[in-house]
Amino acid sequence: MTLSVEARARLLASRKQIVTAVLTPETDAWYRQISSSQRIAYDQRHAAWLVFGYADVQQVLLDTDTFSSQRALKPDGSVDEVAGAGILGMDPPRHRKLRSLIAQAFTQKRVAQLEPRIRAIASQLLDRMEAEGDPDIVSGLAFPLPVMVIAELLGVPIEDAPRFRSWAAHAVGEDYELRVQAFAEIAAYFAELIAGRSRNPRQDLMSDLLQATCDGDHLSPAEVIGACLLLLIAGHETTATLIGNALWCFDEHPEAQTDIVATPELLGGAIEEVLRFRPVVHWIPRVVMRPVRFLDQDLEEGDLVLPLFAAANRDPALFPDPERFDIRRSPNRHVGFGYGIHLCLGASLARLEARIALAEIFNRFPTMRRDRSETLQLRPSAFIFSLRRYPVHLHPPG
Repeated sequence: MTLSVEARARLLASRKQIVTAVLTPETDAWYRQISSSQRIAYDQRHAAWLVFGYADVQQVLLDTDTFSSQRALKPDGSVDEVAGAGILGMDPPRHRKLRSLIAQAFTQKRVAQLEPRIRAIASQLLDRMEAEGDPDIVSGLAFPLPVMVIAELLGVPIEDAPRFRSWAAHAVGEDYELRVQAFAEIAAYFAELIAGRSRNPRQDLMSDLLQATCDGDHLSPAEVIGACLLLLIAGHETTATLIGNALWCFDEHPEAQTDIVATPELLGGAIEEVLRFRPVVHWIPRVVMRPVRFLDQDLEEGDLVLPLFAAANRDPALFPDPERFDIRRSPNRHVGFGYGIHLCLGASLARLEARIALAEIFNRFPTMRRDRSETLQLRPSAFIFSLRRYPVHLHPPG
């Protein structure tokens, strides 16, 4: 099914506007206020329908015929593999086949084999931070750790890390034109690298993506670019933000950090609660493919729908006492990594990196405290809830 010309035009206008509604620390309270009286609401700032409840969010994510992921389209209406961030902007059946190809190269075994290297990188970064005195966790550890890991995994030069950070900032930022430019620059960057790998394969994920097959099919060059773009941006953005958000939660709930330092086995559950309580990604939009009556509202072809992961994670129908940060919460079926066919492919790597980084911090600096002389600020983004900086005192006096 494809959208009409009129629906595509409306979709493009909404996509340009949607990124301007920047998240703030008060966003969760705003979700609660609106969702207390309605299950769905049209928001002019986002130019989209907002869906709040856990079960309703699940329905949107599972019904790909009605609510499509194909929001980035070329002028002819076909899917833009690059601007849509690869499989993140695709529907079945093509999504299913491409995800299976990427999964062949990005396996659980491969992720598990990275643990010694992740631990070594984290240790080196913490050594450097300690030598600096009282550093910023975001720039000193949370950002460089996953960038170094994903760069080595993909086979891209680590000296290009400053460019990755700039591209990521624009790709998730509030300026639509800069976002488009960032995606174009990333695509050109990977196109050159992929051309080289096609001639001379290496022992890296990029080469594996080029060689993977499913029913005799290979990924096209554009699809490999989309996959690499997704892994680079999401592969470091998720972990970098998760580490900062976790420390922020522990600072607000010091008893949680005390319990984790005393009982390290609690860290895994604590990370899951961070993903519920302060998720990295607040929403990924879906496109209405046909006129439909949904939750007593009439939605039109080309409308944008935002399934709000962050609101669903506070739904009292599924999470008792949802405003309480509880590192022992069980079960904890949050949607911090999405749900359904687009469940984050790199979730296991993000969890591993965050667990290693936080464990190393607590092992080496069990009394570390946030530097309260600096007010915490969010990076400007409509859907990524991420700190600019997290300054700390590694060895606070007294």
